[in-house]
Amino acid sequence: MPRARAFHALTALVALAALVLQLVQVVKGSPVLADAHPPGLVDRILRFFAYFTIQSNILVLVTSTQLAQDPARDGRAWRVVRTAAVSGISVTGLVHWFLLRKLLDLHGADYVADRMLHLAVPILAVLVWVVLGPRPRIDWGVCLRTACWPLAWLVVILAQAALTGWFPYPFLDHRTHGWGHVLVVCLGILVLFFAIFAILREVDRRLRAAPPAVTGS
Repeated sequence: MPRARAFHALTALVALAALVLQLVQVVKGSPVLADAHPPGLVDRILRFFAYFTIQSNILVLVTSTQLAQDPARDGRAWRVVRTAAVSGISVTGLVHWFLLRKLLDLHGADYVADRMLHLAVPILAVLVWVVLGPRPRIDWGVCLRTACWPLAWLVVILAQAALTGWFPYPFLDHRTHGWGHVLVVCLGILVLFFAIFAILREVDRRLRAAPPAVTGS
């Protein structure tokens, strides 16, 4: 238990540091992926929280903080939130690595924040989940409820992109690629989510319970 608390706390601290550093850069006016010309402060902060990367890191921060207090935490709603954190941060890392990494030219604190949000936190969060759990926690019912979050995110982001012209990621730029391309990309993201759900469920089912169940004497 002490080891589990320590690693969950470490994950939470790294996620917190990444989020704070990126927020500071956004407040200062540093450009992020789709903001070559940053808007006013209020809009910058609103857009900061609209990024899927930021939301998935926040979920990692929240659930890891709770697990640092109780590594065996459980509950019907909590299982959905924890599965959202692990699956969401996995998608964040994969999409960044394969689709976005080469588009960025960041330096200094912007570079550090980017690497923390997209690489350090995803790797740490997934490894800690594999080693320390908690599990078993994931079934298809949990996965289907978890899927409501990325689906709702896509609907809201596409709606506001149509209204305002702003999009958080280049592959959602309907003006350049057309709505057909964007919808295909969105479908691909949802397929990726369900592939990750299947992997998480299988790992959750096959590995031994963590933390180990406490039996009476």
